[in-house]
Amino acid sequence: MVSDEILRTHLQELRRGTVVVASLVALRRPDYGYALLQRLSDHGFPVDANTLYPLLRRLEEQGLLTSEWNTEESRPRKFYRTGEEGESLLSRLLADLAAVQTSLTGLIEGADR
Repeated sequence: MVSDEILRTHLQELRRGTVVVASLVALRRPDYGYALLQRLSDHGFPVDANTLYPLLRRLEEQGLLTSEWNTEESRPRKFYRTGEEGESLLSRLLADLAAVQTSLTGLIEGADR
């Protein structure tokens, strides 16, 4: 039986890249960090805030997200949105993800048990 620690490590590795894809998809509709954390979690992508906020900053620095501050509420919030470059990257990542899924399905269906 695989230990919980080994399983947790491999699940973390598996999800690491998918969080970028999930964030780019989710941010097609503008949102702020905490709401994005909730939305990702609600859709099966639990992410720690200490992981998400640096990711958002990195994606913004790479020109994949745009942001703006909403100061109309009592507390200013920074809203993020997938930009043009982010959409372009997302399209390529989704195509590759589909190809990986097709390859895995072929391996699974062709594997001797």
